[in-house]
Amino acid sequence: MIFTRVLAFVFVTYAVVGCSPVDDPTLYLAFDADNAIKPREMPLIPKNPQRNLLWGDTHIHTSLSTDAHVMGVRALPDDAYVYARGGEIEHGAGYGIHLRKPLDFAAVTDHSEYLGVMREIDPELPLSSRSLRQRLIEDSPLRTTIAWIRTMVIFNPRLGEIKDSDKMSATAWKSIIESAERNYQPGRFTTFIGYEWSSMPEKNNLHRVVLYKGSSAPDIPFSSLDSQDPRDLWTQLEKQRAEGMDNIAIPHNGNVSGGLMYGPNAFDGTPIDSDYAERRMRNEPVSEIFQVKGQSETHPELSPEDGFADFEIFDTILSGKIRYAEPKGGYARDALRLGIEMSHNEGFNPYRFGVIGSTDTHNAASPVEEDNYFGKLPLFDGSAGIRMGENVILPEDYQLARRWGASGLAAVWAEENTRESIFDAIRRKESYATSGPRITVRFFGGWNYPEDILQASDPIDVAEKTGVPMGGSLPKTMSAKEGAPTFVVWALKDPDSANLDRIQIIKGWVDESGKSQEKIYDVALSDSRKPNPKTGQVPDVGNTVNIEEATYENSIGDVQLSSLWTDPDFSPDSTAFYYARVIEIPTPRWTTYDSAKLGIAAPEPTTIQERAVTSAIWYEPQRDSEKL
Repeated sequence: MIFTRVLAFVFVTYAVVGCSPVDDPTLYLAFDADNAIKPREMPLIPKNPQRNLLWGDTHIHTSLSTDAHVMGVRALPDDAYVYARGGEIEHGAGYGIHLRKPLDFAAVTDHSEYLGVMREIDPELPLSSRSLRQRLIEDSPLRTTIAWIRTMVIFNPRLGEIKDSDKMSATAWKSIIESAERNYQPGRFTTFIGYEWSSMPEKNNLHRVVLYKGSSAPDIPFSSLDSQDPRDLWTQLEKQRAEGMDNIAIPHNGNVSGGLMYGPNAFDGTPIDSDYAERRMRNEPVSEIFQVKGQSETHPELSPEDGFADFEIFDTILSGKIRYAEPKGGYARDALRLGIEMSHNEGFNPYRFGVIGSTDTHNAASPVEEDNYFGKLPLFDGSAGIRMGENVILPEDYQLARRWGASGLAAVWAEENTRESIFDAIRRKESYATSGPRITVRFFGGWNYPEDILQASDPIDVAEKTGVPMGGSLPKTMSAKEGAPTFVVWALKDPDSANLDRIQIIKGWVDESGKSQEKIYDVALSDSRKPNPKTGQVPDVGNTVNIEEATYENSIGDVQLSSLWTDPDFSPDSTAFYYARVIEIPTPRWTTYDSAKLGIAAPEPTTIQERAVTSAIWYEPQRDSEKL
């Protein structure tokens, strides 16, 4: 019924827009395998006790995922690792794609549900007879749209009735493991064995990526076809760890979970208890908060005083009938606030997690560069013309890809570039997320930091000796006699991206009534700006973006910022968390770059302010029983 209405809209609109193919510059150059850019020879990264900053993507899909294969992806896990190391691979629309700077680590995490089955049976699909590239070059928007609708109609075939589908999935899983093993270069480039468990109760997103620390993995991944309850996933992961297969699960896209990802209740609606809280944090130490399908840090409805909350909002639940996703219970900051409320009032915290970013790409390639964006699913958003609605004729509500983003990356502080070291860094939450740029951030909290720590010859050593890094907990025993904690934060721009606007520290705490509050502190500002002494408002950094040409200038902002900040509102009796957020100056959004290519007006928002968000540092007061 829903696609019948869409098809009627298509034919009515077609009578107005005409029938010629769209001149789409995305398609000018076809992929040339003989002359493709080769993957980099990755340098050895020496072991560093103060830790190296390593960049990665732990959420990559290939054609072994059902939705990717249906939408035209043909790349395999080996292709994903070629791309991650800076090599050029073929996009589903037939052109070459490569990353300007290689990653340090990556994980292919295809959907465990019918893993590899669609590729194996290779049913007759619109893109089976003629490639997407051929269709886009030769066909009118009407014919491209009909191909899209036909694909969506057969997107959910009766896969469960396919003979030997379990064997097909086991074979695909084996190929994923073998690819990860084949491409792992300890000290130089790290791969992780992994998959995605894709629970979708009533179309609400409860997805988790599962990563394994070493080479040991189960014979077949656990699937949401086995259970949609995250607790059953945890049970399987706990059994595997007992058998020597260390692992973690990483939730993502809480923004489209309908409020279920970080709510006060378990999957079956029962209230969270201490056992649930302990199991969740043991199995899920971090959450993914930046990716193509929007950010899950916070939402304007949840943080109305946050002037930067309205960033890459995607709040549409993906189903036949488009519907709005309830923000409460769907965003990380709200979850951290609920967690400290529970800690204060009930003595346990299910949401004491750190953060990372990753793309959720389905092209076997990470689309994190705004001026080099190639989408998530080829038939859905694989060219500038499709993404901007020029190559397809769909109602505005169904042009969802325009609201997706070129995001995000995982940053970890690890001693060396190995599975063990990176995995341990993620587990201890010494990690952060960015919306794409590789902004360097270090964040520590403690007591009695010297006032000249920012000028010290070895500030990291000083910060670690008397404090804790991002993801840590401030020592409870020091607060009563030492006063307010102090935080030190450094940020350095990505050399290939924009200058920095500011550093903020976001604080959440529990008030006397047991309710959580939040406040944002601008602790470092570029260009020598100062808050208004009367209002406290900070002047905008400015905007150098030329929208028509999709360019900007680094004539404003700073290359690096730092701050030593003491909480002016600290209460030793109040449970609290603190995390840092680093904001870039405005730059063109990928939609603005695409619009310039096509010669059309850029839609709003035309600019964005890319950012990095760290894992939190927690403070919890001593309880009376702990003082004895």
